[in-house]
Amino acid sequence: MPLDFTAIDFETANSSNASACAVGLVRVRDGIVVEQTGWLIQPPPGHDEFFELNTRIHGICADDVVDAATWTSQLSAIVDFVGDDVIVAHNAGFDMAVLKRACAATDDEVPAYRYVCSLQVARKVYQLDSYRLPFVAAEAGFAEFAHHNAIADALACAHVMIDAARRQSAESIELLAEATAVKVSQITVAAAPAKTAFAA
Repeated sequence: MPLDFTAIDFETANSSNASACAVGLVRVRDGIVVEQTGWLIQPPPGHDEFFELNTRIHGICADDVVDAATWTSQLSAIVDFVGDDVIVAHNAGFDMAVLKRACAATDDEVPAYRYVCSLQVARKVYQLDSYRLPFVAAEAGFAEFAHHNAIADALACAHVMIDAARRQSAESIELLAEATAVKVSQITVAAAPAKTAFAA
C-alpha cells in the first residue's frame, strides 16, 4: 500500500466556517509530492464579509476574490484533484467543517472524504512545545514557508505526514494512522428528515 494522499488547506474570510476564500491542494504519490495547486474562492453569499482579523492573517481581502470562482463553480476542481485519496489537513476538523458548511450554504453535495488529521499524528510522533503547523513542519524538515498561504500550508502538512510515516515505518496513511492510534475519519452528512404524509 503506497503512501498516497492529498493534503488540503482552506483559508476563510471571517469566523464562519462557510466563508472559504482560498484552497491549497497537494498530491503525494509513493511518499513524494508530485503536484500542488490552489486558488482563490468567492465565499458563499451571506458568508462573504472579510473580517480585518482574517485578512491580517492570510492577506486576502474582498477585492482579491471579485473575479474568483464561486464555491459551487470550483468545487468540482477540488473533487477532481482529490479523486479517491484520503485527505490530510492540520487541524482537520476545521478544514472538514469548511467543506461541510460551505456546501450547506450553497446546497452542494458534500464529498464524503476519508481524512486524517496531521495535528493528531504530530502529537503522537514528535515531542514539541507547540504543535502549530510552523513548529511541526520545521521538525519534519520543512521550515520557512509562508504560513496561512493555503498552498504553502497544504505543502507543509504533506511534508509532516511524509516525515511521520518515515519515522513510523508506515507505508500508507492507513498504517500511519494505525501506528499512531489516530482515527481515519469520514465526512458524514446527516440525511434530510423524511417527510411525513398527513391524511387530508
